[in-house]
Amino acid sequence: MTGRDIPKTAAFQQSLRDYRVPYLPYGSTLGSAELEAGAQVIGSGETLSGGAWRTRFEEGFRAYAGTAHAMSVTSGTVALEFAIHLLDLQPGDEVVVTPQTYQATVQPLLRYPEVRVRFCDVEADTLNLGPESLVTLVNDRTRAIIVVHYGGLPADMDAIMDLAGERGILVIEDSAHALGSSYHGRRPGSLADIGCFSFHSSKNITTLGEGGMLTFHNDDWADRVDRLRGNEADAVFVPRDHRFGTSRAPLPGALYPGLAYTHDCVALLRHGTNATLSEPAAAVGVAQLRSLPAFVAARQAIAGRLREVLSGYPDLVGLPAVPDGVEPSHHLFTFFVREPERLSRDRLIHELDDRGVQVPIRYFPLHLTPEWRSRGHRYGECPTAERLWFEEQMNLPCHPGLTDKQVDLLCELLADSLRASLC
Repeated sequence: MTGRDIPKTAAFQQSLRDYRVPYLPYGSTLGSAELEAGAQVIGSGETLSGGAWRTRFEEGFRAYAGTAHAMSVTSGTVALEFAIHLLDLQPGDEVVVTPQTYQATVQPLLRYPEVRVRFCDVEADTLNLGPESLVTLVNDRTRAIIVVHYGGLPADMDAIMDLAGERGILVIEDSAHALGSSYHGRRPGSLADIGCFSFHSSKNITTLGEGGMLTFHNDDWADRVDRLRGNEADAVFVPRDHRFGTSRAPLPGALYPGLAYTHDCVALLRHGTNATLSEPAAAVGVAQLRSLPAFVAARQAIAGRLREVLSGYPDLVGLPAVPDGVEPSHHLFTFFVREPERLSRDRLIHELDDRGVQVPIRYFPLHLTPEWRSRGHRYGECPTAERLWFEEQMNLPCHPGLTDKQVDLLCELLADSLRASLC
């Protein structure tokens, strides 16, 4: 009998999963509750777009985050695009951002060639932006700061907001990693002017693979986002004195009711798009939000196991510093190789990979990517972020979809790889 002849039973497939440790076991948090929610929507005969489930998901998220508004969109990238649009950037404005994040955080700023983007170096023990570095970059032209809670560890938001508030600077929280975290009793997404979340299948909850949310308190922004995601223009409208120059009144159910008959557009700010989160996705989001505390508890338990293994090498590795009053979600489990002459980071990566443990490093410093180098950014601009990524930073699997056997195996293989990587 050859390998092709072996029956691919569910038990066989599970045994394969138990003896490898994927970085992201996609879809592994979806279960019976999500299946039932999706089936209920599909079988209801109701609309599959822009209905009651989207409203229910947004209401639940708004209550969880503690904000006046929570508005769903089709991805975290779209949430960030809309948030940056709400800044109303003008030529000569500056925006301070982190280099240590996924490209979607700052990619929308490429559309603003007359806005200066300033990459701020990160803290060596958190990979977050810190007020000490920020204060050296902000000036009278700074319009906004975009903060990322790296790996689910909230940044020093009180200090950052004090700095921003003194200068009239808006702050966006990219909270894609931080759903489930807490900061002195408050939730990420409510700590700044605008919060952005992702529900990609890699994130702390998912809405069938893609989805996003904006959170804020500003009523005017809510109206603008609602127009943008509904394929209407974000524009300045003024009442008109007559209706199309005729006596025609809008018909019931007309295609263009409301403003089409009563207002003129005097300034177009941005075209709209269809960013409506589907009803099945929203229903899954409702179920996932209920399970979020259990997901975070599982991440915390895995992180505790990994810290226990690493504690055997206190002089060689370092862990992110967690301040009092802050509880991370452990979206990522990160540690640092602090003594490269005694413990080889690159060899450790290869040792883990050879043993079946996936270990990507998140994330390549964005100011060194070609598109941002074309804007004048260069190596040496953020020396801490560069040193950490090229020499010290490590990420390990830390996901509630890992089985108990996989977590046991991960800890065993980590210990073996550490011993094998000693110089």
